[in-house]
Amino acid sequence: MSKVLVIAPHPDDEVLGCGGTIKKRIKSGDEVYLCVVTKPVVPDWSEEYIKNKDEEIKISNKFFGFKKTFFLDLPAIRLDTFPQKDLNDRLEKVCREINPEELYIPFFGDINRDHQIVSRAAIIASRPAPGFVIKKVLAYEVSPSTEQGMLTPGKPEDVFVPNYYEDISDHLEEKKKAMEFYKSELKEFPHPRSLKGIEVLAQKRGTECGFMAAEAFVLLREIKP
Repeated sequence: MSKVLVIAPHPDDEVLGCGGTIKKRIKSGDEVYLCVVTKPVVPDWSEEYIKNKDEEIKISNKFFGFKKTFFLDLPAIRLDTFPQKDLNDRLEKVCREINPEELYIPFFGDINRDHQIVSRAAIIASRPAPGFVIKKVLAYEVSPSTEQGMLTPGKPEDVFVPNYYEDISDHLEEKKKAMEFYKSELKEFPHPRSLKGIEVLAQKRGTECGFMAAEAFVLLREIKP
């Protein structure tokens, strides 16, 4: 059994980025933890939207069966107003409490500013130290934020080029089911955040590695004892 931590900037990023992998790992007996960094706040969202979002999170989390979910409750789309060191420290506290073998984080080249900030903070928070070593760190993609990040000026390493795949052929329907609970985030096809869009991306990633459906990642670090 392994301990796995998934860090999601926003509720639903965990589903879009690695929902199939999460369900696969939990069903195999691994302990999977979730850390949700932000929450919607007024006046950017209505009180009704926030209340509905809270219910969506509860239902989705129950469906997955996370060992524990941490909520940092920072303001969504306003992370750039929050001190970076404080975010680093909060994520490090979660990482050290769980001390996971594997860590899943958003890709740092995404166009979404919250994703960028959380990714870099998570990399800092998970730095190896005596008595604290996360053996594998993977960056997941969140469509369309990840592919749109390729359109902005940046360094070549900011482009999402997957070098690690997870077969989710038997878990694609569960990933879609988990996303159905986030009704406020679902779109109509051909939007990538539609159920069909999620299926199409999984099938595309599957064709890249010889499976019917897959999730793609960038392996940032792997430590072999």
